[in-house]
Amino acid sequence: MERLMQYIWQHRLWLPENMTTADGRRIHVLDPGRLNTDAGPDFFNAKIIIGDQKWAGDVEIHVRASDWHRHHHDGDPAYDSVILHVVRHDDTSIARSDGSIIPQLRMPCAANFDSSYASLVNAAPAPALPCADEIRSIESIYLHSWIDSLAFERLHAKADRIMQLLDHMHGDWESACFVTLSRALGFGINADPFERLAKSVPLSVVGKHHDSMLAIQAILFGQAALIPAEANGDRYIEMLQREYTFLSHKFSLTPLQSPGWKMARMRPANFPHRRIAFLAAILFGGFKLMSAITEATSTEQMLNIFNAPLSGYWETHCHFGATTSPQPTQLSLSSRRILAINVVAPILYAWGLHHNIPACQDSAISLLQELPPESNSIIAMFAAIGIKCNDAFTSQALIQLRRQYCEARKCLYCRIGHRMLSKKAIVSEP
Repeated sequence: MERLMQYIWQHRLWLPENMTTADGRRIHVLDPGRLNTDAGPDFFNAKIIIGDQKWAGDVEIHVRASDWHRHHHDGDPAYDSVILHVVRHDDTSIARSDGSIIPQLRMPCAANFDSSYASLVNAAPAPALPCADEIRSIESIYLHSWIDSLAFERLHAKADRIMQLLDHMHGDWESACFVTLSRALGFGINADPFERLAKSVPLSVVGKHHDSMLAIQAILFGQAALIPAEANGDRYIEMLQREYTFLSHKFSLTPLQSPGWKMARMRPANFPHRRIAFLAAILFGGFKLMSAITEATSTEQMLNIFNAPLSGYWETHCHFGATTSPQPTQLSLSSRRILAINVVAPILYAWGLHHNIPACQDSAISLLQELPPESNSIIAMFAAIGIKCNDAFTSQALIQLRRQYCEARKCLYCRIGHRMLSKKAIVSEP
């Protein structure tokens, strides 16, 4: 409730005629102040006329006035700058540390506003969108502006993640690319285990054996804790066991403990085994993903970066054990497009930010605008209410909206939620 009250105050969602102090003085808010997310009063540098006096200072917000005492503000000099205490329930008067009384505003929300907020927040994770009607009626220019902002927000978040990896990797871009690619090969469901795998494998170690597919596969499968303990006559498994035993001792490698691979209700062709085999194929011959991305001049070239074919055992296996009918030896076009969205575009954008090369950032955006949209339940959900998705730039925006706002119940920070809530009047209770 306090967060909702802060939102009301920040966005002036009140009726001016109802703004009076507890002792009857008229209040006119010139400036609600700047929201403070750290310690201290909730809003800094507000400007308010109370009665005939103009005040400049801070504003504190509580559900109950008595929370002032419960939070020990009465003896804290940091709150002596408060010029107005905004509350939902005026159950006591409050004062500064010197004993001077602080004006108090009772600012209750109308029932319809509370219920509108509750319906948005409580229904946000549901399959249906509680704001569907609002989205349908929103002006196109307003909606497109929000979608553009969301797409950039998501791209920035991915670039920030790469920059954090870069710091962790001591400025080694290829190692940061290796972890980013590995995580993307998890295709969501196995993203975390793939990232843990990549971080457990120094790229320099793989580089020493870049000309041996068996060595690369042994390192990856061994670190992933996927090599079976019993070969049961499978010669390939026996070779991996021997190779990993040798290499793990040579480079002091320790396999992941409880890596968390998910395979339930998954088609065998999508098991992590084949994804790891694809990763090994990309590593074979030397890993130069960063240079490949920055040197690519077309979308087709960027997609071809991931055209590393499988051979041998993994042409007829989806996991260790029984053979299957011949499997595709290359990632599908749709998979390579997803890798371009989640690997190439963020890396290009991060590279451009890091080196101040706007052209690289523009290339990342152009790539997303040229690629077709992802096909998933989130995109289908928005399509059902009339939001067309013609490219990956838009689909990334819609995924950001759903994941970071709807599912996180941050309707107050969503422009659509704000537009919906701001239409509801805030009135005083009788």
